Amino acid sequence: MPGWQDFYERHRNQDFELLSVSVDIQGAEAVKPYVKNTSFQTVIDADNSLANHLGFNMVPNGIFIDKNGTIRLIKQKFYVSDSEHLEAVEKLISGTVEKVVLEDQHHYAQGKSDNLEKQLAETKFKLGMHYTSIGKKEEALKELDEALLLDTDNFLIRKQRWYIRHPEKFSPNIDTEWQQNQLKKEKAEEAILKENQSCGLEGYCDRQVE
Repeated sequence: MPGWQDFYERHRNQDFELLSVSVDIQGAEAVKPYVKNTSFQTVIDADNSLANHLGFNMVPNGIFIDKNGTIRLIKQKFYVSDSEHLEAVEKLISGTVEKVVLEDQHHYAQGKSDNLEKQLAETKFKLGMHYTSIGKKEEALKELDEALLLDTDNFLIRKQRWYIRHPEKFSPNIDTEWQQNQLKKEKAEEAILKENQSCGLEGYCDRQVE
């Protein structure tokens, strides 16, 4: 957030506003420590509505919207530390260009996904959010674990599971190295699980999984 605060201070007088959206089912209290030194507005998306609407499955993301509500830039995995990303926003702020398409530009699809597994994953995520809000941790984790199995590329679901199970990895500082190692570990476990499930459906395997 310090990087975005610096960027905001440099450009806030150029008819530009910055809005950050935090995807946290834990609510505002979990976010406050990270935004206490910022002057731009932050809102909480506790039920993952924005990501579901735009088809995002990871963070951080960047969206530039003009005064008429037209999206001029949308990028999944948008980083304040990436000079190309910042230069793109600066060009849009100054009016040098009308639209920017970055490498690996995110092609979003508004509305509900037509993938039944992803729809079920969204439903289970919301149920997990509800259980978390009423203090039912185990029930929440069960729903989130099942949601992730249905949508294994969804980092937002994965992150919420981590937050519930390992809050010490997120406060007072976010342990990014732990997240990277945990992601590798879980991906390997999920690959084995999927292979075992496939073997069960087919009745045989090409090789035995220990």
